Amino acid sequence: MPVADEIDAPPALRSRLRKLGLERRDDLVLHLPLRYEDETQLVAIGDAPTGVPLQVEVLVREVSVRRAPRRQLLVQVSDAGVAEGNRLLLRFLSFYSSQQRALEVARDHQLRLRVFGEIRNGLGGPEMVHPRYRVLGDDQALPASLTPVYPTTAGLAQSALRKLIARAICTADLAEWLDAAWCSSHALPSFAAAVRLLHSPPPEASAVALQCRRHPAWRRVKFDELLAQQLSLRRAYLARRRKGAPVLLASGRLAKGLQAALPFALTGAQRRVAAEIAADLAQPYPMQRLLQGDVGCGKTIVAALAVCQAIEAGYQAAFMAPTEILAEQHHLRLRAWFAPLGVEVLCLSGRLGAGARRTLQRQAAGTAQLVVGTHALIQEEVGFTRLGLVIVDEQHRFGVVQRLDLRRKGANPHQLMMSATPIPRTVAMSYYADLDVSVIDELPAGRSPVRTRLFSDSRREEVVAAVRAVVAEGRQAYWVCPLIEESAKLELQAALESWAALSSELADLRIGLVHGRLRGQEKAAVMAAFVAGEIDVLVATTVIEVGVDVPNASLMVIEHAERFGLAQLHQLRGRVGRGAHHSACVLLYQQPLSSMARARLKIIFEQTDGFEIARRDLQLRGPGELVGSRQSGMPLLRYADLEVDGDLVELAQQMAAQLLRDDPERVAGHLRRWLGCREELLKV
Repeated sequence: MPVADEIDAPPALRSRLRKLGLERRDDLVLHLPLRYEDETQLVAIGDAPTGVPLQVEVLVREVSVRRAPRRQLLVQVSDAGVAEGNRLLLRFLSFYSSQQRALEVARDHQLRLRVFGEIRNGLGGPEMVHPRYRVLGDDQALPASLTPVYPTTAGLAQSALRKLIARAICTADLAEWLDAAWCSSHALPSFAAAVRLLHSPPPEASAVALQCRRHPAWRRVKFDELLAQQLSLRRAYLARRRKGAPVLLASGRLAKGLQAALPFALTGAQRRVAAEIAADLAQPYPMQRLLQGDVGCGKTIVAALAVCQAIEAGYQAAFMAPTEILAEQHHLRLRAWFAPLGVEVLCLSGRLGAGARRTLQRQAAGTAQLVVGTHALIQEEVGFTRLGLVIVDEQHRFGVVQRLDLRRKGANPHQLMMSATPIPRTVAMSYYADLDVSVIDELPAGRSPVRTRLFSDSRREEVVAAVRAVVAEGRQAYWVCPLIEESAKLELQAALESWAALSSELADLRIGLVHGRLRGQEKAAVMAAFVAGEIDVLVATTVIEVGVDVPNASLMVIEHAERFGLAQLHQLRGRVGRGAHHSACVLLYQQPLSSMARARLKIIFEQTDGFEIARRDLQLRGPGELVGSRQSGMPLLRYADLEVDGDLVELAQQMAAQLLRDDPERVAGHLRRWLGCREELLKV
């Protein structure tokens, strides 16, 4: 970082600023207020409303310390400049003796205090608890602008932060990178005017627009933030296109053979997306495409068609899944599809013994055409001779480094990332702007709809009876235990308790148990028994959340459904309804429900479309979990709200394309302002 850009402050203060991500003057300029306090006017005590932040100017009348029931500093004040002004009590529950002495000096010398806080009605009359105050000196002028309140950290006072930011605004480069006429046509102020107003708004500025971040100054900052994201990701996209990659040309023989052997026909959406991927694989630069679609839309067969193209072109393919259960499911399915075509499919997972793993590693490095696995694929010992295609299933479950490690095993292999968590359009346009995105927006014919039912836990016996009825009809059921994010041990305990209870209540049925603490081989054995119909009811934690495909399972019970997120509930529901039988998902919840839990359960009860569920989830929680670990090293947007500011996302996308084409100097300047020396948004 150039020395001129550094914040001029003592080392201890710089250390505190770094905790807030503030290292440059531009960082200070872009460290915007959380809210504002109006210290531009005074209110007489008698006219002051309760429960509203306001400022009074007073004289100290009495200072005392109450010692019981707890030590308090009590300061009686009255309106300054009024002989018999209204009284107000200032109550301090925590104070220093120096503070007490200073207030006694103010009392003895009739010095005025300017006090800011909220008045409430106490037992003895109006009072403020822990107000902010200052003793007035010669300078008694009221501020000309609203007082900003910034995000801060321990040991960093608001006053110190305000001084640093004010100094940074005076010395930082606030150059305008956008055309003034364009800004005017979109009702956006200049960058300099926007940040100056946000740090120091005039009293007449709309408090509502500022607080809701709808003010034109806020919209300009949000636009610039989105533009920086677009520029960085699109620049990464263009840079990747300058790299070489294996050109995977194929006659289509394998793909035709695979499709001919399938017991179902591809949907129009599957054919369209398969063609998009095939065209990418034939290019001399690496594909980086996100394939998304709702639960059960048939992403795996589309990925298998891409594998056909890589193999026929003489290259290997690697297929990475986040869990051993899912890797084994993919392995079994892909082997069933490919074995008749003479394609060798290996499964490399952590549960294998050392000898077997070494043998498979040698095969992966040599003859294997398709290797399926978990994180084991990225171990140093695993090498590939001609890796041409990398497929990452449930890509949001992997970190950036893990995906990069797998890509490094080939010379810029093509990469296909799959997600069964639908991504709303605005999120895809922003966080995934460096990827090509394909969407399978059509479900295969013949899938029976899953009926969703809500039951409070007081009706648990009815749910257990429903499980018994389903098994009596020759089908199977899942019983998913509560998610306990704070403790894997508690989650295991909950699973064991549910298994014990069901084993007692359904003593004549075969009850299985699978959870995250089992060894890989044990999990695989339980899942194989369930697939084979040797287990009637599978008690599980969320290890069965994605990818598990048992057509005979027609009932999903989710215990403590209020603890799960919308995406998880939708994924779990998608584990049933895969056969010809009518299927149901029972959400068993415990009262009382929080407003957020109630909203989630209402959405999952009313909606079956994963894209609509994802959009509603974005409204409830923001993009955090939808983006997942893609933002590793990249902060989530600080100011822009993708649900509210969708129009700005589209504007930023258009402007980014124009600047990248016409004005690389402005691109560099804009990215320098928002990212400094960090290229956080250039993701793999």
